[in-house]
Amino acid sequence: MSRKVVVTGGFDDLRSGDIRFLHEASRLGDVTVLLWRDEVLRKRTGQPPKFPEQERLYLLNAIRYVNRVELVSGVTSADELPDLPSASPDVWAVEECQASGEKAAFCRAHGIDYRVIGREQLKGFPDPIPPADPSAALQAPPRKKVVVTGCYDWFHSGHVRFFEEVSAYGDLFVVVGHDANIRLLKGPGHPLLPAAERRYLCGSVRYVKEALISSGTGWLDADPEIRRLQADIYAVNEDGDKGGKREYCQRLGIQYLVLKRTPAPGLPQRSSTELRGF
Repeated sequence: MSRKVVVTGGFDDLRSGDIRFLHEASRLGDVTVLLWRDEVLRKRTGQPPKFPEQERLYLLNAIRYVNRVELVSGVTSADELPDLPSASPDVWAVEECQASGEKAAFCRAHGIDYRVIGREQLKGFPDPIPPADPSAALQAPPRKKVVVTGCYDWFHSGHVRFFEEVSAYGDLFVVVGHDANIRLLKGPGHPLLPAAERRYLCGSVRYVKEALISSGTGWLDADPEIRRLQADIYAVNEDGDKGGKREYCQRLGIQYLVLKRTPAPGLPQRSSTELRGF
């Protein structure tokens, strides 16, 4: 049986560093996130969260390294776990910057393995996909291959919702634009994040089978990857329905799928441009 690992925090404005931490914590066992509710974040930080608790909950539940998320009410000590059934773990994992002697003492007193994940462990962007189970692949019926493309520079709940919807049509492959092509299409100041980091973010979403980096140029920079994968479907949202993609799919005999930009139920509409500010 896998060990039960808990991590705690607000996870407001989820970034690659947060996901790297969750990735490393998942190597210790099954991860439960004890997520601070909005009122807890307000009391701890003195200001409202950038993203409401339901949006933070939705994003964390979509991360492949997380097994469970539980919202935590009330203001508990940052150096103690809340008195919850789910907070009786085998391991409490914390980032080095959040480590404390009080946390270590709490874990000793309660028979919990206290693990500090250091900065060196969080460097780089490893392959986000866990090794496949060959026997499962043999048993599973073949699915269509679905490709989506984009920059995915400021990762948000809208991206996750798009991946969730598209994955219903088959195995989802996300091709992020390489840095030079993003600058070509979007201009100076883009991208904010390098391609390896954007690939890692996309590949960490449980709806994604594999994330890749494009090797072509222009609006169809993913052409080499699409041909190599022998994609059955090319999916875009309404904003991405341009650049000759429809005609490209007609030439190659690929199904072209255009989805409306619809947020997950109860969540606000998000766009990278709005969050980035330009």
